[in-house]
Amino acid sequence: MTPELNQRVVGAAPAGARDRESAAAAVREMFTSIAPRYDLLNHVLSCNVDRLWWWRTARRFDAILNRPGARVLDLCCGTGDMAFALRRRARRSAPQILGADFSHAMLQRATAKGKGTSLRWIEADALRLPFPDGHFHLVTSAFGFRNLADYDAGLREIARVLAPGGECGILDFGEPGGLLGRLYRVYFKRVLPAIGTVLSGVRGPYAYLPASVERFPAPEEMLGRMRQAGFREATWTPYTFGIAGLYRGVKSA
Repeated sequence: MTPELNQRVVGAAPAGARDRESAAAAVREMFTSIAPRYDLLNHVLSCNVDRLWWWRTARRFDAILNRPGARVLDLCCGTGDMAFALRRRARRSAPQILGADFSHAMLQRATAKGKGTSLRWIEADALRLPFPDGHFHLVTSAFGFRNLADYDAGLREIARVLAPGGECGILDFGEPGGLLGRLYRVYFKRVLPAIGTVLSGVRGPYAYLPASVERFPAPEEMLGRMRQAGFREATWTPYTFGIAGLYRGVKSA
């Protein structure tokens, strides 16, 4: 990774955003607007493959989830699906699983879905987390990290709240190559925004989604940013031909 790249702030840039603060505000507004139909749209637009991605990601962290006293943070948790997948994999060990998001509307839905479970939720900014250094053993983020206004700052904040040797798992969209990639891009850039707009009644978020994936660093660059933030053993595992993938890293001691 070059020094020029290190100095460049890379993050979500919704239309009209002028700086980090306005980008964050625009993202929060978008997710608030689609919260009522967010779960339905995720399942419809992914043909229910999103459930498999959450399950595969949670399975990767079985060793931590079944460790007595484990503390887990699901960052940018949305309506909580990744947190629920982690809880299902935990079996009898009952780790402390906390979901954090800066969209109040999303957290309201997560709270309703999680009623009767031990899951807890907190409204918090991923770039300024209200937790002490080294508090968690695992931090995950499913399809939310890409919406941060500063990816490097987000990685540093994850590293800060992780204990030495703790693990990070970031599940997000990718861009497959070859013929499949070309067909997928037609769906992702034309069909998906149209369906999303009809079902949600809101246009902006589903026009933003393909642009945000295009802007997100390619796997090699993302892994370099993770290493620079303090993660060793940084790897990327593609899911469904690279349509999505898991970035995984271990916090250096």
